[in-house]
Amino acid sequence: MTDDSAPVRFDTKIAVLLRDDLQTWQRLNVTAFLVSGLGTAAPEVIGEPYADADGTPYLPMFRQPVLVFAGSKELLTTAHTRAVGRGVTMAVFTTDLFATGHDEANRAAVRAVKRDAMDLVGLAVHGPRNAVDKILKGASMHS
Repeated sequence: MTDDSAPVRFDTKIAVLLRDDLQTWQRLNVTAFLVSGLGTAAPEVIGEPYADADGTPYLPMFRQPVLVFAGSKELLTTAHTRAVGRGVTMAVFTTDLFATGHDEANRAAVRAVKRDAMDLVGLAVHGPRNAVDKILKGASMHS
């Protein structure tokens, strides 16, 4: 017999790192945009669809927690470099994206800037637990 209430330890980790000087609305917006891409690149992180007791269907969600961290602009740059070096699945959000109004403009804004010159305000990563921990070294849990 298994205990369905026992905590599950996942081999992978999903984490978002936000720049610590963002306004509340920006933190929420950036987090939502960043995690939206992870399920498409790593479909194994998506669980099964939900349904309530009446049979109303709901969309599936991540099968594991998403941890949200905060750090300085410099830490985001360092974490980005570490993530690229480790080849983990990653999404980025730059300052320029606050001024765009649609997906095509977002992609053009990112494409216009070289990797080392991006003004990052957030990134999301998915990968092995230890790799994600090393990428986020120095970040603190978002409060």
